[in-house]
Amino acid sequence: MSSALDSEIGNIRAVGPLSQPPGSKYDRLIARAKGIAARTVVTHPCDETSLRGVTEAAEAGIITPILVGPAAKIRAVAREHGLDIGGFELVDVAHSEAAAAKAVELLRESKGELLMKGSLHTDELMREVAASKTGLRTARRISHVFIMDVPTYSETLFITDAAINIFPDLDAKRDIIQNAIDLYNQVGLGTPRVAILSAVETVTSKIPSTIEAAALCKMADRGQITGGVLDGPLAFDNAIDPEAAKIKGIVSPVAGRAQILVVPDLEAGNMLAKNLTFLAKADAAGMVLGARVPIILTSRADSVRSRMASCAAAVLYAEARRRGTALPAA
Repeated sequence: MSSALDSEIGNIRAVGPLSQPPGSKYDRLIARAKGIAARTVVTHPCDETSLRGVTEAAEAGIITPILVGPAAKIRAVAREHGLDIGGFELVDVAHSEAAAAKAVELLRESKGELLMKGSLHTDELMREVAASKTGLRTARRISHVFIMDVPTYSETLFITDAAINIFPDLDAKRDIIQNAIDLYNQVGLGTPRVAILSAVETVTSKIPSTIEAAALCKMADRGQITGGVLDGPLAFDNAIDPEAAKIKGIVSPVAGRAQILVVPDLEAGNMLAKNLTFLAKADAAGMVLGARVPIILTSRADSVRSRMASCAAAVLYAEARRRGTALPAA
């Protein structure tokens, strides 16, 4: 896990004016999550941005925070910026590393339903999450999903994995896809159309990602991936543009109408998400899946709506898992 992940996630944010209200596709997620007040363990919220995000989500009734970190420092930040944390449970630990360890311990003891990153480095938190004996691993591969609100696209667009798995193999991609499908299903968006991206839409031995895309689609046919409609390989244009798919002669329920975009590797996903953010003026929320609990990775660059959407999606996912079957423990 690279410490550069913090800046990479933070850079994938909206800039400039939008052609429609920012975060407009997030509204129904936020509305559905209000009042659930899921118990959320917040790790080291020791700056204004991270602590304000917590108080805003709590005021909206989306989360009930448990703050883990240096108590004196957290209270000082709250006083300095006029943030009311008087009603929050506060667990005092010495520093960020201890906060990550304690947060994971609390979740292993079932004292919370969600994990939320504060002002510590992502790799500090994920190191504790991924620890084989004391962490939050399950039998499922851990992966990240960006939930993109692209003003020029009618669908809420999921992109995975652009932040955790650098060069995932076929088995890892199966879990990455299943994580994204489960999230899409359980936040109430329905059955997703999943496009497995490559540079071209035909299978060729010269481009290994096309072979993997075809294999993943066959895995879905055999019930190894469930809950979504898959197609691939698809190039980006014919995955999201109906006219491009028509010109190429692609007849598919996914082509031109994709809702989940599965990228070949982290580099491709990171570039895609940044392109949508800076050229299409998209907004980006997101979380880490595949652990025992959803993990909300907020950034100092997040908009208020992105923060709220990340919390809302995680809360809805946790609530659905509470009503159904959780991921099996490793």
